[in-house]
Amino acid sequence: MRVPPVLNVHRHDTGGRALITLTGEIDLDSAPLVHASLERCLHDGIRAIDVDVTAVTFCGHNSLNAFLCSLLHTAAAGGSLQLHHPSPALERLVELTGSGSLFVTLPDAFAGTRPPPLFSPLHAASYPLLPGLSALPGGVL
Repeated sequence: MRVPPVLNVHRHDTGGRALITLTGEIDLDSAPLVHASLERCLHDGIRAIDVDVTAVTFCGHNSLNAFLCSLLHTAAAGGSLQLHHPSPALERLVELTGSGSLFVTLPDAFAGTRPPPLFSPLHAASYPLLPGLSALPGGVL
C-alpha cells in the first residue's frame, strides 16, 4: 500500500497580503491542497499572495499546474501571486516550461499602496534569487 506524501500548508495574513508556506512534497495527491489553499485566499479577499516553497522537498509537474491555475485566477481577480525561494528542481521546471515570467509580470492591484514584497519573486534562470529567510519560533515566517 502506497503511503501518500505529507504536505503542510501554513497561512499568515497581513492586511490584504497572505504568505503561504508549503512544507513537504507536492505531487498528484497533494497538488489539489495547494490549489485549494491559494483559492481560499482569493475567496477571503486576499489579492497579494506570496508562496514560500523553501521547504518543499518534491515538486512535480502537478505542482506547477496548481501554481499556474491559481496564478490565472489571481490575475483575473486583479491580484498577484509570487513564488519565493524555489528549489533548483522547481526553478528548472519553470525554466523548461517558460512560465517564470508569469510569476513576476502580473498586474499588481496594490501597486504603490503597500510596502514592497518581503521576499524576492521567482525570476527567470538569469536572475539570482535572494537567500531564504529564517523561520520565527513556531515555524511561521
